[in-house]
Amino acid sequence: MFFASDNGGPVHPAILAALAAANTGNASGYGSDALTQSAQDMVRDIFEAPDAMVHFVATGTAANALALACFCPPWGTVFCSPVAHIHEDECNAPEFFAGGNKLTIVPGHDKMTPDALHATIAAEESRGVHGPARGPVSITQVTERGHVYSLAELAALVDVAKSFGLPVHLDGARFANALVALGCTAAEMTWKLGIDAVSFGGTKNGCMGVEAVVIFDKSKNQEFEYRRKRGAHLFSKHRYLAAQMQGYLQDGLWLDLARTANERMARLARGLGQIPGVTFSTEPHANMLFPRLPRAMHRRLMAQGAYYYLYDGTLEDGPDEAPITCRLVCDWSVTDATIDRFLSVARD
Repeated sequence: MFFASDNGGPVHPAILAALAAANTGNASGYGSDALTQSAQDMVRDIFEAPDAMVHFVATGTAANALALACFCPPWGTVFCSPVAHIHEDECNAPEFFAGGNKLTIVPGHDKMTPDALHATIAAEESRGVHGPARGPVSITQVTERGHVYSLAELAALVDVAKSFGLPVHLDGARFANALVALGCTAAEMTWKLGIDAVSFGGTKNGCMGVEAVVIFDKSKNQEFEYRRKRGAHLFSKHRYLAAQMQGYLQDGLWLDLARTANERMARLARGLGQIPGVTFSTEPHANMLFPRLPRAMHRRLMAQGAYYYLYDGTLEDGPDEAPITCRLVCDWSVTDATIDRFLSVARD
């Protein structure tokens, strides 16, 4: 009963098959092979952006850090939420790859508001050379607390950024989960709103390890190429990144996997909602949930093999009935049977 992260799920068989199919003969390296070019075109088709620059990397950290570095000089700052992945979980990689810029936190929680973003941006560039220059706004979709920005919410944030002449980056590690939750297209959730660059995730949604950096500003293409090579993220056997992306996008698999993960989470949330003592701060928007379960329930679940993270307490100290927040995440491979067993143990 693994609900710790969608990073922990298996690779989908179709993506393994695509890797196996690519594993024949020889091919040019460093992204100059035909398979890479084909996979890049598939991404462009998904985004309805034939002129977009598409670059493959192996990790989400590389995708975010390299993309942001192209839009933020060393003396600039990136605006993000307090729980953005680039702030909490990337070991200062965005600052490192940009040569020493900084992150400026927009007050609030996981979803930035236009008013808070405006006030935070306006407060910068008030000290001349003694403070950082305004840089890009980075939005996480799905957020690190499981929420999905609506298209209207995204548009409002983009409008604030553009009013200051700033570019916008979308951290889409769970891009597909957000897309199916909103029922929109990739174009509608990105460049049609004015977003300049996207980290288009595959790893959390059934791939072995591939992310696509999609940049709608062609003037940044060569800079990204240099930064990726200098940062040691240009694979020589690049076709194995491209093969994953090709298998991922073929016949809409990426959407099917995300839809399955979201539906499994909805099933889990419905079941938990019927158990006395379980509460929610919010309903699930995609494939991640933060319920509060009594300590005794956590103990019972973990004793029976459930694996997930606790957020505001421990199993050892405190009364059995005390609620502890946890994070539960579903990936494409979680079965109804696994969810039903989890719920059965929780109810026992």
